[in-house]
Amino acid sequence: MRQFEPHEAEAVFASVERNRAYLREWLPWVDPTQSAQVVREFIHRSRVQYDNHQGPSCGIWMDGESIGSIGCHPIDWANRQAAIGYWIDPRHSGKGLVTQCCILLIDYLFDLGIHRVVIQCGTRNTKSCAIPRRLGFVREGVMREGQWVNDRWVDLEVWSMLEDEWRKRG
Repeated sequence: MRQFEPHEAEAVFASVERNRAYLREWLPWVDPTQSAQVVREFIHRSRVQYDNHQGPSCGIWMDGESIGSIGCHPIDWANRQAAIGYWIDPRHSGKGLVTQCCILLIDYLFDLGIHRVVIQCGTRNTKSCAIPRRLGFVREGVMREGQWVNDRWVDLEVWSMLEDEWRKRG
C-alpha cells in the first residue's frame, strides 16, 4: 500500500479494466474511467489532496501488480472526520488485504488528529460491509438511495469509528 504516483496510471487503469464489470456494480467512478489519462488526473488530484493535508489515496499492490485502492475523501477538519473507501480485485478478496490496509489507514488518520472515521458500503455489498464489521465499527444505519451508481440508486450502510473506541480495541 502506497500513495499513488503519476507513472502508475497505466497499471491502475489496467486493473480497473480487468475488473470493470465487478467494480461498476458498486462504484460510481468506474464507468467514467475510460482511459489511463482519467486515472492520471485522479492521481494528480489525490496528490494535491495529500499535499494539502486532506488525506491520502493509495494503491494496493502485490508482486508489482495494481490490485486495488484505499483512500480518503477530503478530510473534514472542522469536524475532524474522514470517510474512507476501498476496492480490490476479486481474485484477491477474502485474504484480509483490505482489512489490513484499513487498519494502517485508520491508524494514520487517528494519529493525524481525526476524531471520527466513516465507511459507507452498498447494503448488498456483503464483502465490503464485512470489513467495518470485522474492525469493530458501529453500524449507524442505512442511507436510503444514498448514491447514484451507474443508472440506479444504491442504499448505503453507514459505519463509524471514534478515536477512543479504536484506541481501546487493542
